[in-house]
Amino acid sequence: MARVAGGLTSRPGLRRATAVGALGVLPVVFLGLFFAWPVVAIIRLGFSDGGVAETLADASTWRLAAFTVVQALGATVVALVAGFPLAFLLARVRLPGIAVVRTLVLVPFVLPTVVVGLAFRALWPDSGVLGIVVANAFFNVAVVARTVGGLWSHLDRRVEDAARSLGASRFRAFRTVTLPALLPAVSASAAVVFLFCATSFGVVLMLGGNRYRTLETEIYLRTVNLLDLSGAAALSLVQLVAVVAALVVGAVARRRNEAAAQLRAARHTARRPEGGEWGVVAAAAVVLALLLTPIVALLVRSLSGRDGWTLDGYRALSGAGENGALNVTGWDAALNSLRTASDATMLALVVGVLAAVTVVVLRRSPSRAARTTGELTDAALMLPLGVSAVTVGFGYLVTLGDLPWDLRTSPLLVPFAQALVIIPMVVRLVLPVLRSVDERLRQAAATLGASPARVWREVDFPLVARSLIAAAAFGYVVALGEFGATSFLARPDAPTLPVAVADLINRPGELNHLMAYAGCALLMAVTVLVAALIESVRAPHARLGEF
Repeated sequence: MARVAGGLTSRPGLRRATAVGALGVLPVVFLGLFFAWPVVAIIRLGFSDGGVAETLADASTWRLAAFTVVQALGATVVALVAGFPLAFLLARVRLPGIAVVRTLVLVPFVLPTVVVGLAFRALWPDSGVLGIVVANAFFNVAVVARTVGGLWSHLDRRVEDAARSLGASRFRAFRTVTLPALLPAVSASAAVVFLFCATSFGVVLMLGGNRYRTLETEIYLRTVNLLDLSGAAALSLVQLVAVVAALVVGAVARRRNEAAAQLRAARHTARRPEGGEWGVVAAAAVVLALLLTPIVALLVRSLSGRDGWTLDGYRALSGAGENGALNVTGWDAALNSLRTASDATMLALVVGVLAAVTVVVLRRSPSRAARTTGELTDAALMLPLGVSAVTVGFGYLVTLGDLPWDLRTSPLLVPFAQALVIIPMVVRLVLPVLRSVDERLRQAAATLGASPARVWREVDFPLVARSLIAAAAFGYVVALGEFGATSFLARPDAPTLPVAVADLINRPGELNHLMAYAGCALLMAVTVLVAALIESVRAPHARLGEF
């Protein structure tokens, strides 16, 4: 009987593993075809042109790398300092309006880089390096607040209270009890923030111009303006080394963060602040006000003309700008953004969910090799966030003409590039929820004769549906504002709204600038609505992820 039962148990599991393995081929093929191949092709082309060794030996290359790392480290520190009070507010405080605060904290992270760049230019025109650091930190405070806050909400408050009862001050109890328990989440969020800041493109391009450049913007300059492929390839290699290092640290920290969360049952630790906790709440309120300041400044700028308040920028969206600055109207650019974001989101959901399911199955396997493969796959899925979007975009133009159908002129080229950015985020949102589904439910359904497809439909889907909706909304708004790869791939007769905004702000004329700020305001309004939708449908398990 035992052998029969074991056979009944293992056969559905084997059938499910085989089905998942077959479905896992799609993410591998997609990422290999639209990410690995273009990147490797560009690097190989750079090596074949020669000059890579010279670029690597040039002192200016390492000055660029040093500036990239230093500004990313500075932004990471600022984001950590600013994110901690917000993490406490979201995890431990029960006050009216916390749900609104949670939405407002998410808004900066999903704002398009063009919007943030213009917002800081309107607020702080000559900010220099400090402006770049603060703007990058502005983007990523939400990562710290939500990742650290997710674990903090699972910590047992009684341990800290016990330390207080033994005579420890509030700060000492935090330093000796709470902070060590939060270190997995702190290190995980710091690694992700560093990755985002080191590969920041739109913010540095808008605020740094030609004066301050990072590896990402220099790759863009050498590829697009100078056609220096060998130099761009060398810089891509340097950037890739830094990205892989950050991904390794992030993978280790993320595993520790997930393990720390699983060791503790979810508890309702939020309560009304007491004593010195009000000081932390006040600090969180100050940080939130600072996060909203650039957004308010941009809205004010979109309504401010030379002669006072005006709606001319919004009216001008029905045209092509002053002196024909654009080849299409502003509304046409907005429609292009909506179409490409929809295509990119659907593609990213299919590939990202299949990749997440594959990772879960591999990491639950009794085989050590399979578990290791799952962990490596999980880390590798973050690579598209860390490789230059310009490298990927130029790689498309070099490689995709070799396919049986030439995709270089296809309208799907931009959605493919945007989907690469969204896929890691979809995985990070869906994966924690999939991992929380009790495997015994799947085994029971499979034992009763359910096919893998029916197991997914009857067991997994109802449990992960809310996270899928959140992932779709999150991916959509990120694609809507994607600027790096889109600025390189979008055709002049079919720009997206962020590309049109960048073109307008670089053209002379007050109407062009007003139109650019009005376009940013529209993108920002959509972002706020989507952020509210994400918070309204998001599953509690997803709050342990980075996003």
